[in-house]
Amino acid sequence: MPTSGSLLASGRTEEVIPLVEEVLRLSKRTVETGRVRVSLTTETVEETLRSRRTEIERVPVGREVKEVPATRQEGDVMIVPVVEEELVVVRRLVLKEEIRLRLIDSEEHVAQPVKRRVQRATVERLAPGQVNSPSERVDQNTNIKGDE
Repeated sequence: MPTSGSLLASGRTEEVIPLVEEVLRLSKRTVETGRVRVSLTTETVEETLRSRRTEIERVPVGREVKEVPATRQEGDVMIVPVVEEELVVVRRLVLKEEIRLRLIDSEEHVAQPVKRRVQRATVERLAPGQVNSPSERVDQNTNIKGDE
């Protein structure tokens, strides 16, 4: 509201200009737009375990040879020659023994829980205020690995 000017001692008039201030108020409110339900299930995984063991047989030979025989394979048996040098008037090689290694494969079906678990997460999107009957469902798999 403008005021009329007042006369100063110097003879000039003084104008007063009012100042206006705007005030902004911010607030927020929570509005529910939907709900989500997450369910987890854990499944057990069965696997077949394979193993290999070695059967060792020592076969004494005691036969003189001219040179060291090579390691050889006979069927499923690997033969590793063991020689010893004997000093006589002349030197000769004597095949003392052969070590025969047989690799035996075996399979065993094991049905027991292992440290690897698989979790399945089911996410259900619900309408605001809705507790039952989902309107949209999303499934996600999450692997949790332990020492394998």
